[in-house]
Amino acid sequence: MILYNVTIKVDHHVVTEWVRWMKVVHIPDVMKTGIFSEHKFCRLLTVDETEGITYAVQYFCKDIPAYEKYQNEFAPKLQAEHQKRYEGKFVAFRTLMQVIS
Repeated sequence: MILYNVTIKVDHHVVTEWVRWMKVVHIPDVMKTGIFSEHKFCRLLTVDETEGITYAVQYFCKDIPAYEKYQNEFAPKLQAEHQKRYEGKFVAFRTLMQVIS
């Protein structure tokens, strides 16, 4: 199983609206792609929140080809929507992990 993790630090001024949008629009749109079997939406604790609140969205898929399909067919549009809506209000980085157990 593959874990696609997106860590995002969100500006304090938009965080409440951003969380709502992620829960109601963005994460459901990602899940509608059919690539991922489950997801988790987490807030990081014990991190410096001076510049914003940090979240991790974790998506689980069966294998690398499924992840690559997501990246090629769906990610550009979904990431562009996020970028347009919250430009200058967040910093994100993505990691890909293999679930061992």
